[in-house]
Amino acid sequence: MAAKARKGRTDDARYRLVVPLDATQIDDVSPNERVKVVARDRSGALVSDTVALGKSGKGTATLRFAEQPGALHVAVGPAEASDEEMMGLQTLAFPVAARRWRGDDDLRLAPVVIRPYYWYWWRRWCRTFTVRGRVVCPDGSPVPGATVCAFDVDRWLIWTSTQQVGCTTTNADGTFSLSFRWCCGWWPWWWWRLRLWRVDPALLERFRSVVRQAPDLRLGRAENQPSLRLIEPLLADEPLATKRVLQPEDVSVLPRLREQLVAALPPAPELERLRVWPWYPWYPWWDCTPDLLFKVTQDCGNGDQVILEETVADTRWNIPNPLDVQLVVSDEACCIPVPCPNPPCEGGECVILDQVCHFPVNEIGGNLSAPAAPEGYAKAGPVPPNSTGYHRPFAGVIPIYKNPGDLVNVDYYEVEYHDGASWNPLPLGAALDFRRQYWDVSDLQVKQASFPFTEISGHTVAETREHYEAGSGETWDTPGADNWWLSTNWNLLIPLDTRTFPDGTYRFRIVGWDESGGALSKRRVLPICGTDDENELVLTFDNRGTTVHDPSHNCGMGVHACTQEPDTHILSVRIDGEEIDPCGTAEYDAGAAVEITFLAHDIDGHLSHYTLHSRWGLNQSRNLLQYATAVLGPQSGWNPGQTSGNYGTALTQGAAAPTWHGGTYTLRIRLEDAFPDPCCYQLDLRAWKRTVVGSPSGLLFTCSGQHHNRTEYTLGIGVCDPQEDVVQRLDRDDLVLQRDQPEVNPTLLRRR
Repeated sequence: MAAKARKGRTDDARYRLVVPLDATQIDDVSPNERVKVVARDRSGALVSDTVALGKSGKGTATLRFAEQPGALHVAVGPAEASDEEMMGLQTLAFPVAARRWRGDDDLRLAPVVIRPYYWYWWRRWCRTFTVRGRVVCPDGSPVPGATVCAFDVDRWLIWTSTQQVGCTTTNADGTFSLSFRWCCGWWPWWWWRLRLWRVDPALLERFRSVVRQAPDLRLGRAENQPSLRLIEPLLADEPLATKRVLQPEDVSVLPRLREQLVAALPPAPELERLRVWPWYPWYPWWDCTPDLLFKVTQDCGNGDQVILEETVADTRWNIPNPLDVQLVVSDEACCIPVPCPNPPCEGGECVILDQVCHFPVNEIGGNLSAPAAPEGYAKAGPVPPNSTGYHRPFAGVIPIYKNPGDLVNVDYYEVEYHDGASWNPLPLGAALDFRRQYWDVSDLQVKQASFPFTEISGHTVAETREHYEAGSGETWDTPGADNWWLSTNWNLLIPLDTRTFPDGTYRFRIVGWDESGGALSKRRVLPICGTDDENELVLTFDNRGTTVHDPSHNCGMGVHACTQEPDTHILSVRIDGEEIDPCGTAEYDAGAAVEITFLAHDIDGHLSHYTLHSRWGLNQSRNLLQYATAVLGPQSGWNPGQTSGNYGTALTQGAAAPTWHGGTYTLRIRLEDAFPDPCCYQLDLRAWKRTVVGSPSGLLFTCSGQHHNRTEYTLGIGVCDPQEDVVQRLDRDDLVLQRDQPEVNPTLLRRR
């Protein structure tokens, strides 16, 4: 509980404690130097007075009390410290006994002499530090409206404790300035009782890597809070080693234990660099310059999200004053985009189709500056062996982006598609509405602007940013502007729902319109900026459909999806030619031959790769397709002779790009390699398509999905006798028991 404070002079403050101060031994006392005197009574209440030392280096503090205070604890120290902090500092302090009042209202003490030792430390114990910095996105563009918090961090063995020293908000240019007061010189027990600790995963992993160097090293149990139980076996004669959690009064023992632990533990230069006890001497209560790391959050329309959270490895040790930093946040941040990332920019009444999902248009086959084939596929061109990320069709909702600086003097735009015969308006529902964000300078808030696809004059169109800005009556993206566009959907042209199209390859183009009085006019197919050529984009779609499935696949039960895009199935498992059904068992014969026949197939020919693992015990797994003794061959297949588990290698075995269906395969492997221990096993077969699957994610549209399917098959190896043998043995045992013990109930015998 915080101490009660009584400050200032009141009319009913009848009792006075007069404390003369003498700093004449100090050579550099200036007339405005101030010193604080704090007294704490038996109830914990605090009374203080701050005194300016004159040219003589002397002054007098007067502490007033409404009631006779009795015994007091008095501390003298730096004026910058709070009353509560003064009680925790290793400063000049002394008791005042209750008997000294002798019934008097006033008590005057002998002068308190301030020695040079304390004067030196008082100037360092409580200081104001300033952090100046800038928060930027990975491309260097500024992040406005982000909350930047600075934390001092301390480490002890595998635990860390962070203390927030201050927070502030970034400006439109991403800059910020943060000042905070920092004190040191604490009593160890005082410092410890104000800290909150947690196990740090990064420190824990580093600690594990160190102790692995000594396989014979025995360790104890790690608690959630700091304790010596983790290293208890190394401290057999230390009573604190069995204590569940260290308490403030235990801290003074730690220096004595350090030498013993350093001798027993392996050397750890990395932990020593991180200043982790016991490899590094540890006196954080005397740390007079903070060690900072930062956390940055921002509300980009979906609530506060963490866009940067530094770890102990990022700590800035013993920061200078001031400290200058640049904080680079994640891609989830919304920043003020650079208007022209590659000057000079092409611009005007034109368009440059820049990206689809995260793929540049010049990597999508058949488009400007891209390989000609396969047409409409992302990552077109030659495919390296063993690769899976090439020749990818699109699926779901995919965002299409344009280049900055174009669509000038275009009020609205329309997207058309070519079906192989003619140009047409988009199918109903193909164009999704979206929102952009901007930074409102007037109230320092992130706000949103809607850009719906609206029917005007019989055409489904969306408004350009330039036209929106002109209609808002405010200034944008210039010095002194009212608003600044953020990167959220800044150059998004259209979120296109590919599911409104049958699978196939399509061409798209952007048409510009003028608007006046609610009507469209001056239709024109926009040229590619810097050319007279009409813009065009080629894309191939392959969306997954659900189908009536073979009943043997047991689809729709949470493991296997009812689809052939892709499809997986384990047809049989044989050991030395004998088939083992799901939930069946087999004896453990290490040299036995295992044959697993399975299906990995995509009906559209866009298979990416497949894997087959055996999983058992506690978190144990083996990749059977990559095991040295495994032999994979086609049982039957749509592309005979292709035994690869991935698209890149399948092309080297006869598949014709961009088609690879996969097929039915048989894996041959020794039993001891597939099933290393007598145990229950689960065979896990998975297959993926090469599709780039897009979807909405809050305000954004991401393309991180990939169609896949899965089959699981459970069996026991060496865990019990085959079922036929069990039945025969039970029958045999029943006959013996019935002959020798006729009174035994046959029902109970069967339960054996």
